[in-house]
Amino acid sequence: MKTDTSHPTVPRGSARRPVLMLALATVGFAVNFWAWALLSPLGPRFKELLDLSASQQALLVAVPVIVGSLGRIPVGALTDRFGGRVMFPLISAATIVPVLFIGVAGQGSLAALLVGGFFLGIGGTVFAVGVPFVSAWFPPERRGLAVGVFGMGMGGTAISALTTVTLVRTGGSATPFLLTAAVLALYAVVAGFLLRDAPGRTAPAQSITARLAAAVRLPITWQACVLYAVAFGGYVAFSVYLPVYLQSAYGLEQADAANRMAGFVILAVVMRPVGGWLSDRIGSIPVLGAAFAVVALCAAVQAFTPPLMMLGTVAFLTMAAALGAGSGATFALVAAVAPADKVGSVTGLVGAAGGLGGFVPPLVMGLVYSLFGSYGLGLGLLAGVSVLMLVLTVTAVRSTARRRVAVGTFRT
Repeated sequence: MKTDTSHPTVPRGSARRPVLMLALATVGFAVNFWAWALLSPLGPRFKELLDLSASQQALLVAVPVIVGSLGRIPVGALTDRFGGRVMFPLISAATIVPVLFIGVAGQGSLAALLVGGFFLGIGGTVFAVGVPFVSAWFPPERRGLAVGVFGMGMGGTAISALTTVTLVRTGGSATPFLLTAAVLALYAVVAGFLLRDAPGRTAPAQSITARLAAAVRLPITWQACVLYAVAFGGYVAFSVYLPVYLQSAYGLEQADAANRMAGFVILAVVMRPVGGWLSDRIGSIPVLGAAFAVVALCAAVQAFTPPLMMLGTVAFLTMAAALGAGSGATFALVAAVAPADKVGSVTGLVGAAGGLGGFVPPLVMGLVYSLFGSYGLGLGLLAGVSVLMLVLTVTAVRSTARRRVAVGTFRT
């Protein structure tokens, strides 16, 4: 079997440069996701100030998420063409505009907030920049960990959740937006000076449309889309809906439920690089298989609403760890199996699937609860879907990975 020759040859004296590039990319991911998530914590405030209905509040929060998810598709293709050195500063600078607009002039009406929120979605596309940028800097045996570490930048949403409301209360309605805009501007300048694309990177000659069409035809694209929609989509869904579930199913106070949700999120974020690291050591397929098996088991247990202490808590935290590891393993698989010149395009499509995947479970859970007065069926459905993902992983995905290895270009 041939070895991969696509990873960069780091110049002598620059052995630390890949680590620096990874650190800069991860910070950029976190900063842009901080901006992307600014509206969500303020949803209740805008509902009260503008007399919004529940559906209008939901739309306000959903718009930047939808745009940020779907926008990853063209941004990933543009990253293949122009590289992360151009796209990281560009996305960060472009996100400053809607952040300032909302902070200074866009909080007086729902229409203005929706316009600002639409363009705020630009910040959410940065994920599709970082995966191809980071993976190009590392050899195959280290890509899983590197991409997993980069994925920890999704913790930028936690920065927004923890600081936005407090900053509004202490400094006024514009304060969190002005602060975030300043941090984005600082990062754009630093990235413009320090970021470098991996040595040997060549821009593809095909048009964006042709490259996206080629990426869609790759089996790994749709396979990874399905896997990530469940793994990352499950994480997103629980990070949004878990407080509601805990309050309804166990009668917890809002603060207690929110703290438990924070523990779920933190564990999932920490386990993402662990999933990538394990993929480097034993392969992505075993990690994904184990992750979905664990999610299926925990969801099945939780479907019976066991006592929160200890079985319910253990089930949810174990599920968080598995979802985080599965998310990291999915992009370790993409970095290893997707052709080097299409990693950005594939990442954009897969990232969009993951972002959109987070919308379905809360809707299903809410519908199930309204019909049956219990979340058991919804969690049972999650267990069933996870079993299907396990089967997909050990059959079609394994076959795709083996064919790629047989070509001799990548190691999985």
